[in-house]
This record gives sequence, C-alpha cells and structure tokens, in this order.
Amino acid sequence: MPRLREVPRAEVTDERILFFYDHLFAPDRDPAVDHGTATGSPGDWWTVFAQDSAVFRHAVRGFALYRNASLDPVLRELGQCRAGWARGSQFVFSQHCKQMRALGMDEDKIQSIPHWQTAECYSPLERAVLAYTDCLVLEGGRTPDAVFGILQEHLSDQEILQLTYITCMYDMHAVMSRALRLEFDDRPEPITEVAAPEGYGNRDISADLTGGA
Repeated sequence: MPRLREVPRAEVTDERILFFYDHLFAPDRDPAVDHGTATGSPGDWWTVFAQDSAVFRHAVRGFALYRNASLDPVLRELGQCRAGWARGSQFVFSQHCKQMRALGMDEDKIQSIPHWQTAECYSPLERAVLAYTDCLVLEGGRTPDAVFGILQEHLSDQEILQLTYITCMYDMHAVMSRALRLEFDDRPEPITEVAAPEGYGNRDISADLTGGA
C-alpha cells in the first residue's frame, strides 16, 4: 500500500480533486477504498496527491500541457515511456506503453523501448528523442551536441522545450511514485540479499577465492 495516507472522498473539499475522483472512478465510489481505474491501475496516485490541493492542482495543470503543445504526441510518449523505464518506474512505463498503443504506434517500437539502442525500428528523430531522454534521466541533463543537433534538425526550439519539460516532469512522477510506493510501483525491493545456505556461518569467501594465499 502507499506510504502516505489516501484521502477518502468524504474529506475532499477541493472541487478540482472531486472532479477527478468522479471522472476517473465514479461519483458513487470512494477511490481511497474502492480502488481501480480504467487502465487497470489502483488509482492511488490521485488519492495520495489529494493530501495537498496546491500540489494536486499544480500536477494536473502539467497534464493539461498536452492540449496546446505543438510537439508530436508520438515523440512525447516516447520520451515519457523511456523515462519510466530508465528511472525504474513500472507505473510510468506501463501507463505510457498503453498511451503509445492508443496513438497507433507500432508494437515493435513499444516492445523495443527497453533496448532501443539496438532496435532498428525507430527513425533518426525517434532515436534522438530516446537518447535525449536517457541524457535527461540518467545523465542529469548532460547531452552531447550530436544528440541535440539531430533534435534541432527536426524540431523547433519550442518543441524541444516542450519535450524537455514533459520528459523531466514524468521523470519526477516516476521518482515520486517509487518513493511513495504508488500504483504499480508498490512492490518489493527487487535487489535483496540472497541468504547463504544453513550452516555457512561467517566463512571468509575471499580466502576460498584466493586459495588461502
């Protein structure tokens, strides 16, 4: 379950939050108790973000960027989906795989997101978008001129700014989802110690590896 309390419908007074409770769940459902959205996610991103009306409103205003953005939605989704994968957010990655299908993207492109570097299904611009996403998420923004140059060959300055902002916004959502254990990121830590067999004790494996020398 999430690390922060979910806000039940009865406690919500902000009309904007209630709009999304109604729209994504149903007017007669309490999403903090009766979980589940149309995408198959629990929906606890919404009920946890409802802790603070200002944070909630700021976040959903970011989503509204899509309506007026000149950036090709396919490029936008490539960046968001790869950001989810690169940051290790199963929630962000999964949701944007679904959205890429809604946009009609070829399935081989969706399936190749994890290993885009060796995939031949992407255009030069799409590869640059994926490389740029890795620079934003994995390199803290440090981007080679060669990558940025390809973006500038195909996109306007405004579109590059939109791509940068939206990709970084979803990197933030990926980080927050993991930290707060929201949605599909509510899962056990994947890297844990595999215990030694019974009776191993405090044996010094380095001595075994070096032959005791």
